[in-house]
Amino acid sequence: MKILYGVQTTGNGHLVRSAAIISALREMGHSVFTLMSGDQGKTLSRPEVYQPYEFRPGLTFITRNGRIRYLETMRQLRLIRFYRDVRSFSAQDFDLAVTDYEPLTARIARRNQIPSIGVGHLYAFAHRVPLPKNDPLGVTIMRRFAPTDIPLGLHWHHFGSPILPPTIPQDVYGKELPLESKILVYFPFESPERIGEFLRPFREFTFHIYTPGLSTPSEEGHLLWRPVSRRNFVDDLADCGGVMCNAGFSLLSEALHLGRKILAKPLSGQVEQKANALALHRLGLGSVMSRLDRDATREWLRLDPPQPRNYPEVLPRVAEWIHEGLWDRPQELADRLWA
Repeated sequence: MKILYGVQTTGNGHLVRSAAIISALREMGHSVFTLMSGDQGKTLSRPEVYQPYEFRPGLTFITRNGRIRYLETMRQLRLIRFYRDVRSFSAQDFDLAVTDYEPLTARIARRNQIPSIGVGHLYAFAHRVPLPKNDPLGVTIMRRFAPTDIPLGLHWHHFGSPILPPTIPQDVYGKELPLESKILVYFPFESPERIGEFLRPFREFTFHIYTPGLSTPSEEGHLLWRPVSRRNFVDDLADCGGVMCNAGFSLLSEALHLGRKILAKPLSGQVEQKANALALHRLGLGSVMSRLDRDATREWLRLDPPQPRNYPEVLPRVAEWIHEGLWDRPQELADRLWA
């Protein structure tokens, strides 16, 4: 088959997951063209995996100081360019479209009547999963952002629907004895000044803080500032005692897989993260705070780590499912994986 594969570049989870499926599909003999949109400044760690590929602006959100800025988001949206890209894309030779929450590919497939599959966490929200009740507009936007014929959602529980377990990258591993005093911190939407002020009182713990935009590592007593690096990040995740982060799906899934305790702060105004935090709480998988809360953090730091979830390998099975053309039977795939 000739497959159009859409990748949302705002967030590393989309890229990591798509790279594995694209590679597997090519090994099975399929021709794959990758269409990327979102963060056009994103540095691809292995660009050869996605080739041939191209970037388009697509649609994305503006965030600042831990909140989505809707007015600034509206100002930067290039809707005319977006719909021009949908209409002008030459799609007549494609047999299938797969999108990891990439909106251009979803609408190109719909306009050209190409069967489409959505792979990603947000496609779980097509089913009955925990969702915030006070943000119906956000839920509607989330469900319609990149619509597909067959939503293949990922989540920490199936909720009685054809939802798959989380996809865990091959580079994620764990050590038998994590260091309870070592805490991994990743709040990319908060300023380093706010994070530092927040964590300084907890001197009995060492915080490894990954900060976008930082070029060299530095140390400030028990606060270890680190530039963003996937390899170093995974090394710290492997032996840390806990993870403090926003409520993005990929990192939370990796921490759950390894059995690391979690304290999540959902990004304000971001309905996906609010939904993730709600599910995390209802399933008893982690702790949640609505702001940088020292009292909540102090209580969380005393907790024991949970048991590892040990999720199965999902990505190879998804690639095989696409290859075999079993698109009308997602429940069978979900049942096999959760078993």
